[in-house]
Amino acid sequence: MKIKADTIARTIVLFLALVNQILAAAGKEVLPFAEDDIYQIVSLLATLISAVTAWWHNNSFTKAAIEADTYKDELREAGY
Repeated sequence: MKIKADTIARTIVLFLALVNQILAAAGKEVLPFAEDDIYQIVSLLATLISAVTAWWHNNSFTKAAIEADTYKDELREAGY
């Protein structure tokens, strides 16, 4: 199950809006974040995580590499 970046962004925006309301009601300075800023940060994090994940996993493109992956999977299934 994967949570979408926009769901996380909306949740963070809601949390910050609540914090801002509490701060404003208490007469304190509100947080200097805009909704677009938060969405950009969450999008950047999602992009970074997906890039690192794609880089980390074995990405076989050549015929030899694909055959080696098949052989590796057969060995794993056999218990080696």
